[in-house]
Amino acid sequence: MKVTLFATCLVDLFQGDVGKAVVEVLERLGCEIDFPEEQICCGQPAYNSGYVKESKNAMKRMIGAFEHAEYVVSPSGSCAYMFKEYPEVFKGDPLWESKAKALAAKTYEFTEFIVNVLKIEDVGAHLEGKATYHTSCHMTRLLGVTEAPLKLLQNVDGLQYVELHGKDRCCGFGGTFSVKMGNISSEMVHEKVHHVEETGADYLIGADAGCLINIGGRIHRQGKPIKVMHIAEVLNCR
Repeated sequence: MKVTLFATCLVDLFQGDVGKAVVEVLERLGCEIDFPEEQICCGQPAYNSGYVKESKNAMKRMIGAFEHAEYVVSPSGSCAYMFKEYPEVFKGDPLWESKAKALAAKTYEFTEFIVNVLKIEDVGAHLEGKATYHTSCHMTRLLGVTEAPLKLLQNVDGLQYVELHGKDRCCGFGGTFSVKMGNISSEMVHEKVHHVEETGADYLIGADAGCLINIGGRIHRQGKPIKVMHIAEVLNCR
């Protein structure tokens, strides 16, 4: 099975190890990985800020970059969902709407792909300790991926899962929200870290780089002994 990796900007620029973990996990599961170097930003920051027209050039570039793909897999539910939004963006434009629908239909978030397409719930990972999981907003509320990451985490040997209080609440990142509404965002991530600490977890696990950078930054600044990990990194532990 050939998988084309949609790395996302944050993974490409700040969390390269997450991208490597995605590749290594999928290769062990029998996938052949392709990485189109012409991929850029999916256009979400501009689109969410109301610059729909301006974001279309980036979207067209991404449609072209992944046009050849059999499956497109991303380690970010937020960015994967943006591909699902493309058909609405290009609605009324026969050529690009058709291309956008084709891309949306073959795009999956990383854990969703493993559980729903590969039909695997145990990847043979091992990690000792107690962990809690942050459910990112776009991935759960818009993309609708809720069960896949938990099924995979529950099968990680040595890992004790503890549910996070207020897990459905935003961490305060929200892309440009954390910049435009910094004071509110700060209070939201403060609350999130408080609930993470309540669990007594050794690890905070998530599936979106933006959320993990935001929460991890606050944990680091407060000197909390909690390791922040993307679920791909967890599933890559042996």
